[in-house]
Amino acid sequence: MNPLADLDHRISGCRACPRLVEWREEVARTKRAAFADWSYWGRPVPGFGPSDAGMLIVGLAPAAHGGNRTGRMFTGDRSGDVLYQALYDVGLASQPTAESMDDGLELYGVRITSPVHCAPPANKPTPGERDTCRPWLVRELELLRPTLRSVVVLGAFGWQAALPAFAEAGWSVPRPRPVFGHGARVSLGGLELFGCFHVSQRNTFTGKLTPAMIREVLATAAEAAGLRRDGRTG
Repeated sequence: MNPLADLDHRISGCRACPRLVEWREEVARTKRAAFADWSYWGRPVPGFGPSDAGMLIVGLAPAAHGGNRTGRMFTGDRSGDVLYQALYDVGLASQPTAESMDDGLELYGVRITSPVHCAPPANKPTPGERDTCRPWLVRELELLRPTLRSVVVLGAFGWQAALPAFAEAGWSVPRPRPVFGHGARVSLGGLELFGCFHVSQRNTFTGKLTPAMIREVLATAAEAAGLRRDGRTG
């Protein structure tokens, strides 16, 4: 087992946050009527994508009936529908949809993770839960460091959670810390950091975040990572 796969395995067994453990398992037991025939994952959701990714996408936390059901980041929910369509459109995913772990989806040169790996009640982790989960993100960044050249952070929560992790993983984070904004770009010394509004239904249904806006950030980040449309560098 390679180091990143080992990390993913250890993340999926974490029980450090009692509130999150109780919630994710309760959701997995009660289910949503539309998914009554599913065996929910009901555990922390590890990152998804190649171990030599040049680009990373950082979200917030798994959705109760998305990643917490399917066991894969942004898989099986409306936010994922928007994100994977955009990744497909810019040549970073093999298909525009993500429905289950065995649907054949591949990511090209990009990996997806989050600062909190368990589905939280009301999609709102506490600051304490964020901080408890941070060592997982720090270790993931350390393992990706040899190839990682750009990061897209979805939303202000992810931005605030990720900046300390970048610093702990060895990158130079400016002081005062950069402010989140859609289209923000910050150099961390060998790593280009980009801000993007989160692909939540609240943002996409209201038009605050459009498909064109997502594609633009992803394409710019891919270019910064030196990724071609097939995800390879060059």
